[in-house]
Amino acid sequence: MFGKSTLKGANAIAPNSTFAALDIGTTKVACFIAEMGEGELHITGSGHHRSRGMRGGQVINLDEAEASVRAAVDAAEQMANSRIDRVFVNMSCGTPQSTRVDVELAVAGHQIRDTDVRRVLEHGSAQFDPIERELIHCIPTGYSIDGGNGIIDPRGMYGGKLGVNIHLVTAAVGPARNLASVIERCDLDVEDRVVSSYASGLACLVDDEKDLGVTVIDMGGGTTTISVFQESQVVYVEAIPVGGMHVTGDIAKGLSTPVARAERLKTVYGSVMQTPGDNRELLKVPLVGEEDEESANEIPKSLLVQIIQARIEETLELVRSHLEASGFAKTAGRRVVLTGGASQLEGVRDLAELVLDKQVRLGRPRMIRGLPESMSGPAFATAAGLLRYGLREHVARPDYAVMDAARSKNGFGRIGAWLKENF
Repeated sequence: MFGKSTLKGANAIAPNSTFAALDIGTTKVACFIAEMGEGELHITGSGHHRSRGMRGGQVINLDEAEASVRAAVDAAEQMANSRIDRVFVNMSCGTPQSTRVDVELAVAGHQIRDTDVRRVLEHGSAQFDPIERELIHCIPTGYSIDGGNGIIDPRGMYGGKLGVNIHLVTAAVGPARNLASVIERCDLDVEDRVVSSYASGLACLVDDEKDLGVTVIDMGGGTTTISVFQESQVVYVEAIPVGGMHVTGDIAKGLSTPVARAERLKTVYGSVMQTPGDNRELLKVPLVGEEDEESANEIPKSLLVQIIQARIEETLELVRSHLEASGFAKTAGRRVVLTGGASQLEGVRDLAELVLDKQVRLGRPRMIRGLPESMSGPAFATAAGLLRYGLREHVARPDYAVMDAARSKNGFGRIGAWLKENF
């Protein structure tokens, strides 16, 4: 938003600056530790652990969630041979929602100053209920002077009225603070919070996609989050409480098999598109409560595919309906990038193209050195994107970051503190 030369605290990126990302999901917790060196990020430590105490992206057991986070962080710290005390954290809980706010204030025709910009941003950022919703992102998407749009930086210009269009992202207070409590219990401070699909987009998208328009669909274990990028900014986010664990649950119920075996069936044999040989291929499915292998059922693979396809198709239709309701179904362009663990099911890309009527590709983290091969897939895109967010929005461009960051418990407090310090 604003040039770095105008900022008192805008320094160049220090060599060996350390960033830590913490992706807390329904099925796994992942922690990345990275250093900035030679113009790019280098992963020095990584760890992941099975997530417990989480359901649908929300904390349901503080003790179990804390243990999972500690295990992932400890593994990353041991690998990096260093300790961390601050982390960038993903947000998929609390039903993240977008609100667009237009604010216009009189500036008496004088040259627009830093204080005028601060005042109009303060007014815009206050347009939410701090009792029910907590501010996650505050992103100025454009300024206007006397009704003339397209202003990138209004400071130094003249006009009678200064306007700003702001994209606010909020989440329900309770789930957001429960997640913060888990992190605090692990002796960590939250540097910032980022909606999961926003972070995944930063990790997977190329510049042309972000500029021309693209929709990122992060298909996690408990939730599916959506972000729309236009003109290199995120302009819409949404969360749907359906994910890969719902597919596993459908398999377990439909085939009367234990959840662990349902997950294995999904991972090893799962697909969302039928093939001619599926009716002939038989799968052994143990029954719940039966320990005797001889009592296992034999089912055609086509039955498994039908169960998976129904749930994934329903999820994609929900995504389509949310995009249509938001008005971004057409304006977001024809590009879709799928990320998240559930996006790795065979055939998801083809089904997404049919349901969404868009060009679809699978997104993987890009241009991060030292990322282990086992963590370079779509399931770890959010964690990688959190590092990108920390680098680009908080260190390389601290001016933009504070407008776009997750904020302290009192809503606008941290934005105001930053503005006072830098203007």
